[in-house]
Amino acid sequence: MGNRIGVFTHRAAGGRLDAFGDTTVLMITAPGRRTGVPRSTMVRYLEHDDGYLVWGTASGAPRDPDWFRNLRHTSRARIEIGRDAQDVDIEELTGPERDRVWRDVVLARAPGVARYERKAGRVIPVARLTPVRSA
Repeated sequence: MGNRIGVFTHRAAGGRLDAFGDTTVLMITAPGRRTGVPRSTMVRYLEHDDGYLVWGTASGAPRDPDWFRNLRHTSRARIEIGRDAQDVDIEELTGPERDRVWRDVVLARAPGVARYERKAGRVIPVARLTPVRSA
């Protein structure tokens, strides 16, 4: 229910309400892994290395959120930051790279998310979203 409200608010306000202090969110739309139907959700992000990082805490739930599970089944998604929309390539970070980015970027810039990892008792997945450049 909360996600539907977030997506509705994003669309109705044209993205003007997508930041809360230093917390920024984007809307990501990717095909559902079973249905192929486009699914949109609002997720927190950080700008990093000419792209964006997103992570799937699911507020500390024991399993990865559905939106992140959908990302694993596609190589491209559409994001909206404010009024700007763009296609992005998706790369899930794994192993030492994921651990470094989680520690040195995500936790360094958004330390509050550490509580979700503790609560979840799982490795929080991280993905890099890289804007698709026009040819």
